[in-house]
Amino acid sequence: MQAIFSIMTNHIFDNDGRQLPVMEHFLSIQGEGYHTGLASYFIRIGGCDVGCHWCDVKESWDPTKHALTPIDNLLKHIPEHIETIVLTGGEPTIYNLDYLTGRLKDMGKKIHLETSGTGKLSGVFDWVCLSPKKNELPKPEFYQKADELKVIIHNKTDFHFAQQQAEKLPDKSCRLYLQPEWSQREKMTPLIIDYVRKHPKWKISLQTHKYLNIP
Repeated sequence: MQAIFSIMTNHIFDNDGRQLPVMEHFLSIQGEGYHTGLASYFIRIGGCDVGCHWCDVKESWDPTKHALTPIDNLLKHIPEHIETIVLTGGEPTIYNLDYLTGRLKDMGKKIHLETSGTGKLSGVFDWVCLSPKKNELPKPEFYQKADELKVIIHNKTDFHFAQQQAEKLPDKSCRLYLQPEWSQREKMTPLIIDYVRKHPKWKISLQTHKYLNIP
């Protein structure tokens, strides 16, 4: 899947990033991880080379389903009073993010990236949330840049995977989070609570936006 996807998207990465296949953009509240509760403007970029079977935005996978959006037009929709912008997907790093993040910085915004770390590192960010997946591991440079490691717990084997991923982080100040996969939350949340009690370097992340019924 990844090889075919690379052929589809390389031509987009290689351009100057003035147009991207934006699936949606909206004002909401960050529901997960370190910045839970923070008012943020989300930009969801279509296209993903990982394809997790439990993904809750599968409609974002195919970049051809989302029209190329001029970045300069997109930026006009961001409210002036909102300081934090979250780039998410899909997988944003399969595209050149230099232009988008440069323009956001010109606007005085703080830029957060949510990534599986499978693409190319481009752009400038104030916060990088790395969420690695078993079927397509992050490239080494993403471990170097991660401010937050968030591992989705779908089954018991994911705890071992989470520990393996944490050991790859050179910066021990990186925040560590375990998040129950939504469809398995009733089963896995008690196990995560027990794990965190025994391994307090980890914290629990919940998808609070789903409990609050907001996007």
